[in-house]
Order: sequence, then C-alpha cells, then structure tokens
Amino acid sequence: MRAPFAALGPVRFYDATLRDGEQTVGVVLSPQQKLDIARELDALGVARIEAGFPRVSAEDAEAIALIQKAGLKAEVWGFSRAVPADVDELVRLHVRFSVIEAPTSAIKLRAYGVSPEKIVERVVAAVRHAANAGIHVAFFAVDGTRSDLPFLREVYLRALDAGAKELVVVDTIGACGPEAAAFLVSQVREWAGPGVPLHWHGHNDFGLATASAIAAVRAGAQWVQGTINGMGERAGNADIGEIALALACLYGVPVEMDLPRLRRVSEVVRRASRYELEPWKPAIGENLFVRESGAVASQFHVPEAIEPYAAQIVGASRGIVLGKKSGLDSIDLKARELGIELDPALRDGLLAEVKRRAIAKPGLLTDDEFKQIIRTMSAASSGAR
Repeated sequence: MRAPFAALGPVRFYDATLRDGEQTVGVVLSPQQKLDIARELDALGVARIEAGFPRVSAEDAEAIALIQKAGLKAEVWGFSRAVPADVDELVRLHVRFSVIEAPTSAIKLRAYGVSPEKIVERVVAAVRHAANAGIHVAFFAVDGTRSDLPFLREVYLRALDAGAKELVVVDTIGACGPEAAAFLVSQVREWAGPGVPLHWHGHNDFGLATASAIAAVRAGAQWVQGTINGMGERAGNADIGEIALALACLYGVPVEMDLPRLRRVSEVVRRASRYELEPWKPAIGENLFVRESGAVASQFHVPEAIEPYAAQIVGASRGIVLGKKSGLDSIDLKARELGIELDPALRDGLLAEVKRRAIAKPGLLTDDEFKQIIRTMSAASSGAR
C-alpha cells in the first residue's frame, strides 16, 4: 500500500527555464525570447516564473522588465545570491519575489573558501535586506542534499528569522534519490513548522529527478521547481512536464498545469534554445504515440493496450508509420489514414515492398513513398489482368 501524499491542495510549479534552463551548454535566450516563453508558461498554468539573474546579466534585467510589464497571471521571480548588490538590483527592478541562494554543504563552502559562520552572516543580511525592501523571499540552500543536517537546519531557521517566507530544498548536483528526498523534505518540514511553504529543486544526473520530485511532494513539498524539457546544466533539471504528468496520471495528485498545452510549450522552448530532444522522451517525445511495429499496430484499435495514457492528455496525436517492422495491420491502418481503399490482393506484396525499401533506405517510408508503391503495384496488377 502506498503512503499518502502529505501536500494539501494541488501541486504548483515554479519554472526556472529562463534562468537555470538557459545554463544548458550553448543556449542563449534573448529578452524577447524569454518574454515569449514566459507567456507560454503562463498559459500552461505555471504559477511562478523565474525570469532571470539580473545582477550578472543586463539581458536578464531587460527580460525581467519585459515580463513584469506583460500582465501575466504568474508571479515573476528573480534570482539572487546572498549578496547585498544582488538584492539592490532586484529592488531597482521592482522585483517583488525572489529566491536568495547560499551554499550550505561543506564541499561547496570549501570550494568558495567561505566559513560556515560567514555564510550564515551573509544569508541573514541578504534576506533581511530583501524583506525590508518588500521582497517575498524563498531561501535556496545550494547543495542542501549534501549538507550536514545541523548546519542546514541552522541556516534555514536563521533565514526564516531574517524574513524569508519559504524554503527550497535543493539537490544541486542530482545526487539524491527518492528516499533521501522524502527524508530531507520531512526534516525541513519538521524544522520549519506547518506554515512555511516548501519547494523541491532537483537535477537529473542519475536519471532520478522525476522520482525524487514525486517523493518530495509525497513528503510535503507544495512547490516543484524545474524546467521545460528538463533543460539545465549537465544532465539537466527536473522536467516539470514529466513530474506533472506522473503526479496526475499515476498518483491522482492534482496539479496546476494545462497538460494538453505541454507539447506546444516544449516546441516553443526547443525552437528558441535550438536544442533537440530524444524522440522517446516522456510526455513530449515525437515517437510516444507513433507505431511502426506490426505486432503493436494490430492492437491500435485499443489504445490502452499499447499506451499508458491517452495522447490527448499531453496534446499529442496517434499515428502509424511504415518501415522494416511493419505488418499487414500497419498497411491497412496507413491506407485508411490516407483515405486509400486497398485491393486486398495487393496487401502481401505491399508489405514486402515496404520492408524492402525501409531496409535499403534505411529508415521509415514517407506517405508519398507509400502512395507511389500503391500506384506502381496497382498499375502492374491492372496490366496483368
């Protein structure tokens, strides 16, 4: 029997595509592209959009200003280190919501050459400065999943005392499994009390980002941070579309996302970032509802026999393609899809020719190639008679 989910109400999404997603190697998004993506995210039902890191990029500052003027329903969030000048830039831009980050693991502190005491001091000063300026702060503990628990607890509680309203549990390098994610979120909930909203922010270095996010929600995280298409450094961030689909379809957990729009938003982000995806990628891959295998095509009339969820849930279409692995049912279905009435006597020959050409190509046949085979074989059949 599954443990119940602790989160009350629908799971909501904080999208970091415009900041963390842009950290994908080679990706550069212009302010106008970020505005276009933000509009799509807003229509998707994303409640919070992280628009950029303005202190380190004039283009991010411009993007934030554009998005703030766009009249979106979603909250527009900034991103800041625990550095006064970063907060000052948020204030200059009239940003009302922001993450403030600081490293909390011994590994990160050693890499930065900063003592634990100094980090606590910086967090308290930056959060207090932002809160005094009227900014709603979520404190973001960098590499929290590899931090010593007593120190992590201290930093979180000091951030709350300084004025932070929300806490983010952060798996910065994707080194956390689902069990650990659930444990840590439960711990932070215990430390912070029931009234503090908790976020989960994960990466996918071991392919566990979706599973860990679901475990975090089960343990009480109300917000999931991630990106469209799972964009991000290394193996990428948690993919909010995958997570929303799994929560809704496998666990019956309500989510704030218009899933039928997901593939459209994915395509907008792909075009802007110039990054292609694996065709088998969950939720948005182009092959998910396309069938080549003849054995599978024979079950095409019963979608639930060959697909775990309906294509319309994610705004996709079902279809048949022809290739080496096609069968007679594939030939019939493709002919019906194209509005062609086949001579039953041609079916075996058509299948043999489709397979031959697919192997020679090698690859799938186009609809035009299939039509040409039908014309050639029909003409030959008529001539023989």
